[in-house]
Amino acid sequence: MIQVYFYALLSVVIVSLVSLTGVFLLSLKENLLKKYIYIFISLAVGALLGDAFIHLIPEVFEDSLDPALTGTLIIVGILLFFSLEKFFHWHHHGEDASKPHKIHPFGKLILISDGVHNITDGIIIGASFLVSVPIGIATTLAVILHEIPQEIGDFAVLIHAGYPRKKALWLNFLSALTSIVGVVIALVIGSMGDYFNFWILSIVAGGFIYIAVADLIPELHKTKNIKHSIVQIAVVVVGIISMLLLTFLE
Repeated sequence: MIQVYFYALLSVVIVSLVSLTGVFLLSLKENLLKKYIYIFISLAVGALLGDAFIHLIPEVFEDSLDPALTGTLIIVGILLFFSLEKFFHWHHHGEDASKPHKIHPFGKLILISDGVHNITDGIIIGASFLVSVPIGIATTLAVILHEIPQEIGDFAVLIHAGYPRKKALWLNFLSALTSIVGVVIALVIGSMGDYFNFWILSIVAGGFIYIAVADLIPELHKTKNIKHSIVQIAVVVVGIISMLLLTFLE
């Protein structure tokens, strides 16, 4: 168990460091960022769907005594993540950025909502490692590939909100560190019984499906260029295959 705790904590630290990808905005031109962000989003779609359908869902059905309950929990996960996005605006696009305030209120909102999101990421990673190290690694990779475009977007929102670039970068990083709280919660509660893993992983699988299908795929549809569309499909497949290859570690 000590090894599991170590891997889980190390994983959330790595995920937190992903928030520093915003630093690339300091050197990359905005047009270059917009040009290649679809690749990160495509990878995230493939990894999230692959982790949900190849790792998490087979695992919970294998341990389930009631398939109907398992299916219901996956649906609950989809609805829960939908509700959280509604109320916390996890994928905030900065609609109020044009208001003439030095620091727009949505800047603080994105920090709070991102903190809640990262706590959830920590719970997801911790619960996955309690099942097995390979599943924990797969989930961590899926979360990282999801975090890259999200954290770049959050950083851009903070800049639009009026925060100086260095302050926005560090606030984004501190918000990401809340994932450590989530992994501690998962490790403490999960160590009390395997039933926790069954419930949380079922809900998380639904959440991953929701994020990929409801949030990220619509972003990919904004690209009409045929060449870019082909690249998107190819990169999504790469993300799925990467999750499939991790099954050989199990």
